[in-house]
This record gives sequence, C-alpha cells and structure tokens, in this order.
Amino acid sequence: MKLQLRGGILMAETEYGLALLDEKSGEYWTLNPSAAVVLETMLAGRDAQDAVHALTQRYDVTDSLAQQDVDRILTELRSAGLVNKN
Repeated sequence: MKLQLRGGILMAETEYGLALLDEKSGEYWTLNPSAAVVLETMLAGRDAQDAVHALTQRYDVTDSLAQQDVDRILTELRSAGLVNKN
C-alpha cells in the first residue's frame, strides 16, 4: 500500500516531529517523532511492516507495540483525511 498526502496538505519538519497543514481550511496537525517516522517511511513508498521495523530500530519497543502504533497512526491520518491510499 502506497501512501500519499492528500492534495493541499503541506508537511514541515519541526523539532518535535512533523506539522501538517491543510491549505484550504487552515487546520493543522502535529505528529510526534514516532508518528513522523511512520508517515515518512510510508510516504517513501514503503509499507506498514517497514514502518514497524523503523520504529523498533529507532525506539525500544516490541514488534507488537510498534504494530499497534502504526495501525493507530494510519487510522488517525485516514480519519482526518490527510492521506490518500494508492
């Protein structure tokens, strides 16, 4: 599954992770560092398992906990309408 930001969504790196801005509505979201790892991994064309692996490599978390985080983050990004799935 390839993930893309929806049109009109801008992304900027911050010292605390990422910020996403909807140009039309002016709404913005902040992503903590672990959510940023997930989004950046998947925007690079990699899949959810790669995002799980990236989290376990960067943080001291189990595969199970990382999988839960990836699932939650993707659900929230989709629910907010921030990403398109190709």
